[in-house]
Amino acid sequence: MTKIDKLITISLWLLPAIVAGQGLDSSLLTKPLTDSWPTYSGDYSGKRYSKLTQLNQSNVKNLTLAWTARVTAGAGGAPSGPGGGGRGGRGFGGGEQTIVGGEGTGEAVGGFGGGGANIKGSILQVNGILYVSAPDNAWAVDARDGRVLWHYFWKTKGGTHIGNRGLGMWGNWLYMETPDDYLVCLDAKTGKERWHKVISDFGEQYFSTMAPVVIGNHILVGTGDDLDAPGFLQSFDPETGDRQWIWYSVPMKKGDPGLETWPSLDAARHGGGQVWIPGAYDPETHLYIFGTGNPTPAYTAGNREGDNLFTCTLVAVNIDTGKMAWYYQTAPHDTHDWDATQTPVLIDGEFNGRPRKLVATAERDGYFFVLDRTTGEHLLTTKFAFAANWAKGLNDRGAPVRDPEKDSTVAGSLVSPTNGGSTNWPPPTYSPDTGLFYVPEHDGYAMYYLTETDPRGAMGLGGKEELGVGSLGSFLTAIDYKTGKIAWRHEYPGSGGGGGGSSGLLTTAGKLLFGGDAGGNLVAYDATNGKPLWHSHIGQISNAPETYMLDGHQYLLTAAGDTLYAFTLY
Repeated sequence: MTKIDKLITISLWLLPAIVAGQGLDSSLLTKPLTDSWPTYSGDYSGKRYSKLTQLNQSNVKNLTLAWTARVTAGAGGAPSGPGGGGRGGRGFGGGEQTIVGGEGTGEAVGGFGGGGANIKGSILQVNGILYVSAPDNAWAVDARDGRVLWHYFWKTKGGTHIGNRGLGMWGNWLYMETPDDYLVCLDAKTGKERWHKVISDFGEQYFSTMAPVVIGNHILVGTGDDLDAPGFLQSFDPETGDRQWIWYSVPMKKGDPGLETWPSLDAARHGGGQVWIPGAYDPETHLYIFGTGNPTPAYTAGNREGDNLFTCTLVAVNIDTGKMAWYYQTAPHDTHDWDATQTPVLIDGEFNGRPRKLVATAERDGYFFVLDRTTGEHLLTTKFAFAANWAKGLNDRGAPVRDPEKDSTVAGSLVSPTNGGSTNWPPPTYSPDTGLFYVPEHDGYAMYYLTETDPRGAMGLGGKEELGVGSLGSFLTAIDYKTGKIAWRHEYPGSGGGGGGSSGLLTTAGKLLFGGDAGGNLVAYDATNGKPLWHSHIGQISNAPETYMLDGHQYLLTAAGDTLYAFTLY
């Protein structure tokens, strides 16, 4: 049990109160990251940057494994924990009872993308407790030794179990999305369920993986769908679970903005644009900034001529009303399934000789963008992926202009990037110390076909993409946000076949950059030049590394599959 802090009321949008032991002090979400990791990106800015300096370039070589803990998914009794921790100690058991909820009949069997106990999402750390998730599962783990405190299991109806991006927290409550489209509220202290609410129609093939983002008295959630259902962002009341508002990413009725960019209302209403990755929040403007997914059908675009707003778009909405303040479409009329759902990063810095409030994003289509985050004014576009060949240039708004010769055809078109993109959803990071934006990059080619003879693989895409026709490697890439130029690239060893760069990234005030490589290593790099300084071979990193301070020790935390690894200095 930690000390009970008194919450100082700092503004109406910071409503959650401190409660005993497990409660989240909401003011942490707007402060520089130090002893906690209270939301998806650490704070609202999307930077994934920590002010901690105990770990630095001179001593990172001494980083040592503090503990490991393996989690067990499902309803099969007690979860696995280290049973006493210790350096590298791995015991199993612990005897904590699994709490079971859900509307289904049991565990998911298979499902597209696997998932299972693979920890892909961000891990919250609040008051010395880690909150971990995988599809249908949530755990509370002692951040000091990896001991599992409780385990919650959701009995699913089924659906796509591709992964879970993490949990949200408000006061003493945790929030989790399930693959079968429920928002579940749990007691952070006990893991017991408080309530669950439907957030989308499971019958329309929606599936939910996003980490809820809690801002004031709003829980922001999104969903995914590979078929022709409309995308949306919703806000729910954290106390009751009642919906407060919904914003659709495509026009749903006559008179809606953007309808002129679709051939018909029917095409728009079936146009996709799913919202499945957390965005960033600017407390000064009350704007939540996030990306939307691709239009549908993804490859067969003949029935959706036009720019297809607001798919593949960076959008800013007012969190109190859900009304759109501005938008910028990064890929008009996408024809390759390149969602614009990468986490945007808020930067306060100089641009063209004067201070600006900026938002930057490196997109799946291989282009890097900088906008004014208060107005949405376009400031910069550059191509960061050197192999990207799908665009003919930029339009007068700075967006790439698609080359129709690179659309899917019956004979096949050779296109870069692949369906997986030049980057994907694993989060980037930005360091205000170096002024560099860091992103995992992959350069490769794929054949895009207009036909798919096997209906099991179509997924509503309207075509097919063949991987593996040519890979130029995977890289850790640093971009100067002021110019869009590449400051340096570090090629992941052994990534010529397409591996590497699948984990997210972390930077710290110790001038360090952390991420996973193609060889199953957790690596610390010099953030100024990309030089590797330390590594530990723990297996393929499955989420983005995080850091926190506890009992005077700075910890580095990451996951590889179903196992957590915590490192510190001794």
